[in-house]
Amino acid sequence: MLIVLKKDATQPQIDELMENIRKAGYSPDFLPGAQRTAIGIRGNKGYIDESELGLNDAVKEVLHVTKPYKLVSREWHPTDTVVSLKQGAKFGGNNPPELIAGPCSVENEKQVFETAEFLSKLKVKAMRGGAFKPRSSPYSFQGHGVEGLKLLRKAADKYNLSVVTELLHLEYFDQVLTHADMIQVGARNMQNFEMLQRLGKIQKPVLLKRGMAATIEEFLLAAEYILAGGNSQVVLCERGIRTFETATRNTLDLNAVAYVKEVSHLPIIVDPSHGTGRTSLVAPLSRAAIAVGAHGLIIELHKEPSKALSDGFQALNFEQFENLCRGVSRYAPT
Repeated sequence: MLIVLKKDATQPQIDELMENIRKAGYSPDFLPGAQRTAIGIRGNKGYIDESELGLNDAVKEVLHVTKPYKLVSREWHPTDTVVSLKQGAKFGGNNPPELIAGPCSVENEKQVFETAEFLSKLKVKAMRGGAFKPRSSPYSFQGHGVEGLKLLRKAADKYNLSVVTELLHLEYFDQVLTHADMIQVGARNMQNFEMLQRLGKIQKPVLLKRGMAATIEEFLLAAEYILAGGNSQVVLCERGIRTFETATRNTLDLNAVAYVKEVSHLPIIVDPSHGTGRTSLVAPLSRAAIAVGAHGLIIELHKEPSKALSDGFQALNFEQFENLCRGVSRYAPT
């Protein structure tokens, strides 16, 4: 529920109203804004009877939030949230699309530093890289763990980049938190509710990927867990879903980008690498993603994809990525 306040509401009236809400057993959130000032009510398990709330003359109207997710909805927060990384990347609002790029897996120091130097020259502000790799096969390369995190941090610091990396296991929570500027929740962990609740208690950006079989509602409810814990710095990521189609690794759901922008204030980016699983499709789907309004892209990049230890079949080489960088922004909606 949202209680919209009159423009001339006094502070004593607002304080009284919030105290009445607390007495009724709910949690009030004061939501100031340029277009309206409101009080959001959380903690209800069903419909709230307005007579419980001790409404006073400060109230303009009462709106019942219809979505099962509240904090991520535009009903609750009508203006766009912008999530910023320390090296200057800004996701959301009217900011130009941002790129995050780097190898699927951190393989060695030479690879990471060459990639960081290359991204820096292209003025890309964020580097991705997997230190812990969730793989379908137990025999595939699983990553270098904490040593991989250290390499990412060292290279990023040298070339003034932000680090985006996945938190795979809660046992490494503190190490990932120390080395990363944005913590990625992978598709397999989208409904790891213990992890989401833990990320809600920190003040560091989170990149939340959609689960491979998750509905959009389930995706947004996963983000709700993080916001409910107090961390509003969430960037959503559409990375393709599993369908009956086998020509591509996944089916990239660009409907989700346009729809999420309608119903949520959170920024959303697209992963065309996992969304297609084919190098040849990454560039056209990147352009399509930006055209429907994605706030950015996260792309797998490798100097020699044929020698990559993981997912080389969907990675761009340096030349392909540079060509993509030159033209992708012009497809952004005006």
